[in-house]
Parts: sequence; C-alpha cells; structure tokens
Amino acid sequence: MIDATIPNRTCLQLKVVQWALPMAVIVCIGWTGMLVADEPPVKAKQAVEAVDDPFPTRHPTPDLDGGVEWLNAAGPISLKELRGKLVLLDFWTFCCINCMHVLPDLAYLEDKFPNELVVIGVHSAKFDNEKETGNIRKAILRYEIKHPVVNDAEMTIWKKFGVNSWPTVVLLDTEGKYCGYVSGEGNRELLEKVIERLIAFHKFKGDLDETPIRFDLERNKVQEMPLRFPGKILVDEANQRLFISDSNHNRLVVCSLDGALIDVIGSGTIGQKNGGYEDAQFDHPQGMCLVEKMLYVADTENHLLRTVDLTAKTVLTLAGIGGQNRTRTPGGPLLETALNSPWDLTVIDNTMYIAMAGPHQIWSHRLGSDLLWQYAGSGREDILNGPLDKAALAQPSGIVNDGTNLYLVDSEGSAVRMVSTSRKNDLEHPVGTVTTIAGPHDLQQGRSLFAFGDVDGKGDKARFQHPLGIAFHGGALFIADSYNHKIKRVDPKARTVATWAGTGKPGTELAPLQLSEPAGLSISKGKMYIADTNNHRIVVVDMNTKEAQELLIAGLTAPRPAEVLDTADDVETAKSFVVDSQNLKPGDGINFDVAIELPEGFKLNELLPVSYRLKVDGDQALIATEYLNSKQTAVSEGTNAKFTVPTVVKKGKATILLSVTYGYCRDGNNGVCKIGTSHWRIPISLQDGASADTVKLNVKAK
Repeated sequence: MIDATIPNRTCLQLKVVQWALPMAVIVCIGWTGMLVADEPPVKAKQAVEAVDDPFPTRHPTPDLDGGVEWLNAAGPISLKELRGKLVLLDFWTFCCINCMHVLPDLAYLEDKFPNELVVIGVHSAKFDNEKETGNIRKAILRYEIKHPVVNDAEMTIWKKFGVNSWPTVVLLDTEGKYCGYVSGEGNRELLEKVIERLIAFHKFKGDLDETPIRFDLERNKVQEMPLRFPGKILVDEANQRLFISDSNHNRLVVCSLDGALIDVIGSGTIGQKNGGYEDAQFDHPQGMCLVEKMLYVADTENHLLRTVDLTAKTVLTLAGIGGQNRTRTPGGPLLETALNSPWDLTVIDNTMYIAMAGPHQIWSHRLGSDLLWQYAGSGREDILNGPLDKAALAQPSGIVNDGTNLYLVDSEGSAVRMVSTSRKNDLEHPVGTVTTIAGPHDLQQGRSLFAFGDVDGKGDKARFQHPLGIAFHGGALFIADSYNHKIKRVDPKARTVATWAGTGKPGTELAPLQLSEPAGLSISKGKMYIADTNNHRIVVVDMNTKEAQELLIAGLTAPRPAEVLDTADDVETAKSFVVDSQNLKPGDGINFDVAIELPEGFKLNELLPVSYRLKVDGDQALIATEYLNSKQTAVSEGTNAKFTVPTVVKKGKATILLSVTYGYCRDGNNGVCKIGTSHWRIPISLQDGASADTVKLNVKAK
C-alpha cells in the first residue's frame, strides 16, 4: 500500500506493503518529484530498453463485489473486466471536504491518462443519509463525477481492502494486483509519477490495454433546469430582492421576492475571470453577504472571495490566489494568501467572518484593509469548546450573527456553535471563546464527529445530521439540518431544539413540506426562503402558517453548455488502413458496410450508436461539403454498421478519409463498455462498367 507522508518536506515516501503484511519496499520521491530511490540501474542502450517493474511484490486483491448498487455504469464492474487497465479505487463519502478536494485530482488523472487508467469510486458512507443510493446519485451529479461509483453501504469493500480513513486511494496494476494506497488529500503529483512509471512498465511488458472505455453516466439521464443544486440564498430586505447561489451553474441569480428575474451574474462557465456580469466566472459559489451596494461571495471551488459591485455590475477578486491552501497559513495579504474552500460569510461591525470549511476554521477580514487572518479554530477536525485558538471546529458550512456573536453549523460534527466577537479585537491575535449550543462536543477520541442523528431536545442531547445552513431571526436560530431533510428551530439561550419543517424523508411535496438536503436559509418579513438544494428549487415558507410554495423565477434558463470538442472519433490519417481503390457503379450515393468483429461475449452498445465521420484528401467534386467533417449515425444490423453517403454527381473520384466509432459491452448487466475507432483511407471511383455498389470494410475490436 502507498502511505504518503511529508516528515521534513524533503522526501515523500511511498510505502509499498504486502497485502495485509508488513512493509516490503520503500520508494522515495524527492520534493522536486524526481525519483531518487529504487531506480533501475543504468544499462547500455539496446534496440528496446527494458523497464524495471516498480512494484515487484504486488499481490492479488479482493474483487469489488459486496456493493449495494453501481452508479455511473450500466451494471456491476469486476476487476476481471478491467484487465489491461490501471485502476484507482477512491474510497470516499460525499459529506467529507477532504474527499471533495480529491475529486479534481482524480479528474486531472482521468484526463491525462484517458485510455490507460480507470477510476472507480467506492462510496463507503459516514452518515446514514449517505447510504441511500439515490442520495449518492445526486452527489455524483452535484460533484460532476465522470467515473463509476459503487455504493458500499455496508462497508464491505472498505473492510476487504483494509481501509481506515476517508479519503483513501488504492492503486491496482493491469492484472488487478495491489500496488499500494495513499490517504488524505494533496497527492496528485505523487499519484501522477507512480502511474507514469506503471504505464511505462506495462507498455514494455505488452499487457496495457489502451482501448477507450465508456461508462453510462448519470448526467446523461437528467434534463437541464433553471437552477442546479442551489447552495445558499440571501434576502436583501431593503431592496426586496433575493440573491441565489446557483452553484452548479457557476453563477449567481438575482430576482425579486415574487420571482421576477433581475440579473444573472456570471457566464456559467467554470473559471476565475473578473469583469461584467456576462463575462465573469465562478466555480460552484456558495455563501454571500451584502454590505450596502457590495455583494461578497464565497467562490468555494476557486478558493477565492469575490466582490460584486451591484452598481457598476462588475465582479472582482477580493482574496485568494486561485488555488487551495494546503498549509496552516495564519493569514496575510488578501491577494497573496491562499484560501481553502470558503463556504459562507457574515459581517459584524465592518468585519467579515468567513466559514473556511477546508481547514475547519473561521477567518476574518476587516473591510477596507488588505489583510485577512485565522480567527477561530486550531485546525483540528473535532467539536471542542475553548479559547478561539484552542477550540476545534469540523467543516463549518454556514455562519450568521446576532450583532454580537457568531453562530455557525459544523457540518461534520453535526453541531451548532457560538463564537464570541469584540470590536476591540486585534484580528491577528483575537481573544474570545467557542461554545456549543446544541449537539455533541468534547467527546473523547473524536467521537463527536460520529454522534449524529435526528433528535429534538436540549443542548448536548440534541442531534443533527450534517447541517449546512443557518439563519438568525427573532432571537432564534433556524438550522438547515441537511441530511435529515428538515428545518429545525434552536433557542440559543435555552439551548432547545425542535423540528420546525420537513418530514425527515427526502421528497418534493409542499403539503406537508418535504425537502432534499436543504443547504441555505434566509428570512425576511415573515417569510423563510430555503435553498432546497437537491430538489433544484427555492421554497418560500410563511413563518406563521408554515404554508410552503415554490418560487418560480420567470425567464430564468440554464446557461448555454460549454462547447465540448468531440475528438474521440477524429480521423487519424497516420493510423489509417489504406484500402485498395474501390470502383463502384454510378449512383446517387456511396454505400458502406462495416463488419465489426467483437470479442467473445460482447455486443454492440445500443446506448452508443455506431457513428462515422468523413474527410477528403485533396480536391474533389463528388461529395457535398455539408457531409464532410460532421458526425453521422450509422444503422446497425447485428454486428454490421451500414450507411450511405450522398453524392452530388453520379460519376467522379475522391479519396475518402473515413472514421468509424462503435461501443461494445459484455452481455448481461455488466458496467464496462469499451469504445473502438477505426480509420481508413479509401480511393473511390464511381464509373461505368463497375459491378460493385458497396464499400465493404472489416474491423476487429480489441
């Protein structure tokens, strides 16, 4: 297994251990990323230079059976089906901020090694709500995951692989044998180096299968909608408007309290671009706060704080460097200090307080200054009361104030906390305390992180399940108890907790009100506005009658999707089969019949119809230009694909560059489907005297 540690910032150790046995080999990668140990000896260059096995003590692994259900796949996947591929198993749970931070690294590796590497997510839940397949499906959509995920609800696969923490990534070779593991986040470079060495070895060995694989992604089963996983919501009572973080559309929506669209802030494309509303870019923004005519935004996955000038209609970056802070930096200049998943914001006495979910802390910034600092939280993930610098928080995800104190929800500790503030505080060295109003705290050995549930009551006896949102109104706190699909009312003085809305079951009914992982709340003039995140809607509840209705925003549509370049079936002339000249009868089109020979036990994938693309080499007047350089669909008959390319003249010549792409899967409900693409260079002549009327081609899938 691979255990990555950085004991002195000079050497990153890869501990490769025998399956369930003591450590066998140590490979050391220098801080620069260069392999400095366990390198193959220098040898005289030969025609084919040997590549040493980087993991000579690999051992067999258990298979991936034992999961409840597979997602992002047509069915269960076995390691046998992935022979020839390197496999990364990502053991994760969707509540965990560290697991979220690993996902961009996995996407990077998937993009860099698209035909050599397969990532499999093994979702081994922490919270009860996370064991439900439907909720995992929504998390896959929310996090935009593009690889298969198995619901390991009973932690069967987790136990078989000996995993003990989230996140953990396990690396397997082309034979499904165990190379090692690495736990925690921030291991992209280490994994990249190891994968590169494994690819080189298995290419030399000749057992690396570089056939593209296609999975049946959940995102292909859903329709676009005006809002997509809205995270937070803010009422501007003075101007009778709402600000909505349309998080998965990477934008902010501004509307009136009755749903009239006022503005859309952001293009919808992921990025960090500043500028006007139409050009500015965000990456899954969350919390907001408003100070006069300036809106402050937690641009969460950009690890930035942004400002929106509501008069000039421009977006600027206030703080952060655009990358994640992986250290315990105490703070510093706004645009020189890296941030780590800022999730929500609030302002007291001209000081902004930031719920920094990544390092489990609250940060502060005096508006108008050039600095920001850690304010509360030691950085340890736990629920511990005490002085600001000694207390422990656990992924704070919502924050509000009553004008004097801060109130926050610690989502991973399922607790409601209070943090003192003072106008006299030196923000670089603040003085104050953190206490727990409701939920577990100060339990031994971090057990507060696992003391969750759905229990109304008082103080330490009350239980929440991963709350994400909080609002202060009329002396009371209202909590979006996200994984319980409820809104709860908390009296901060009496420390009492009571369910206020929601049945406890996810759903879309308005009477009685059902919610699905609500994450944001805001209250104004007797109305509660709820970001009903997994239902992709805003719900308005009358505080007196508790009658609920959905807020429909007239004229709001989903942003135009970013253009995706279709390169999977581009013609590669260098790899084309050169076909003898084809003399065909004159006619109105050129008929093609492609016979696809599949491996035993495979069938063509109906969800990925056979497609083709044409180019021509040189000048020609046979085929109209509108039929060139565009993807077309063929008709499948058994394992044959047939299509006709119309011609503009009955006779003539052309040299065609043809690309045919096809998907094929194993019989049954298996989840692995491969993609094949073949290319031909075909001289064609439509002429009198020819007897053939069809170009017949053959291809053998790997």
